[in-house]
Amino acid sequence: MMWEEDEPEVPVKLADDVVDLVFNIECKSLPLDHSYALSSAIQGLLPWFEALEQSGLHLIHGAASGNGWIRPEASDAVLYVSRRTRLTLRLPRSHLQQAQALSGEALDIAGHILQIGKAREKPLAKTDILFSRYVLSNEQDSDEDFLKTAMAEIKRLEINCRKLMPGRGHQFQTLQGTVFTRSLMLADLSFEDAIRLQQAGLGQGRKQGFGLFIPHKGIQAVNQAKQD
Repeated sequence: MMWEEDEPEVPVKLADDVVDLVFNIECKSLPLDHSYALSSAIQGLLPWFEALEQSGLHLIHGAASGNGWIRPEASDAVLYVSRRTRLTLRLPRSHLQQAQALSGEALDIAGHILQIGKAREKPLAKTDILFSRYVLSNEQDSDEDFLKTAMAEIKRLEINCRKLMPGRGHQFQTLQGTVFTRSLMLADLSFEDAIRLQQAGLGQGRKQGFGLFIPHKGIQAVNQAKQD
């Protein structure tokens, strides 16, 4: 009789050279479309931020609704910021100390003052579901076209994923003009691929808050994004 046991799984060491740096903030309100203004203010204090390939900015989203308040949709609307809201940068570990220079600074975001406090390090998520609220897209593309473009980029990154779902589109004003984004959820990822995608992002514009992924519990992410 021959009896071969399964080979023991070899634990995969997940890369941890890119992390999120999460800052406490004090801020009453921000423009709903604060991508360009916030990115410019950060680059003014961190001149290396734009050129650093793995750096990225998480836009401040805020709650969808609460206590009778509903998140506005117009691009010129104002977003009211709760005390729990944080400012988050995605950075290689090599630049964490330099980014601490933001602590204690007050940023003028299109006339709204954002005071930056202390920061803490947060590792990228070990998860099988990732979600990005804002992936750059062609406004004229169908959902199918958007998914084809996204899948081509995912394959270029050598990430194995067969479950993608697009969500609602948004417009942003940049120095180059109006840009359009769609939300995107990916499911059934390996932890290794999830870390790689969080590190790399998808498409262009990560310094302006586009193409960065965060963990999410499930398909409700996209359904919520369609309502936000």
